[in-house]
Amino acid sequence: MEQKPKFMCPLLVVADMPRARKFYETVMGLQVIIDYGENITLEGNFALHLQSHYQMLIDGKKVTTGGNDFEIYFEYDQLDELCHRLEENGVEMVHPLRKQPWQQKVVRFYDPDHHIIEVGEPMEYTCFRLHKEGLTVEEISTASMMPEPYVKAAIEKFA
Repeated sequence: MEQKPKFMCPLLVVADMPRARKFYETVMGLQVIIDYGENITLEGNFALHLQSHYQMLIDGKKVTTGGNDFEIYFEYDQLDELCHRLEENGVEMVHPLRKQPWQQKVVRFYDPDHHIIEVGEPMEYTCFRLHKEGLTVEEISTASMMPEPYVKAAIEKFA
């Protein structure tokens, strides 16, 4: 059998590790799993790497952030509470809480190094919420782009 590379985790380059670590621990509520100093791994299996150290590893090439071309995606069922925490901490928003075309509620914001973070309600809950709003399984499937068996299972899970 042919082997292929195994994806391990995304790595975000940060200018100030204590600032970035505080953001992910305080605002996002994540715990550090491994701390190597210049590089830390957070629960959810992604890493932060200190820019000055990372730049050395890539032979001094320029490191830029804020291109709005990449995001880290999370799901969380307490979006109102998260939005309040974002506001309390003065987090810069990409956009406030809103529905996506597939009806999932999401919020997007920047971390201290201007990486986009998206947090959305779990899609199972989106399907259940649409059911509570009176949509049929077929209508939910069309609106959410999820297959009908998935929609039915989601409704049963929360019913």
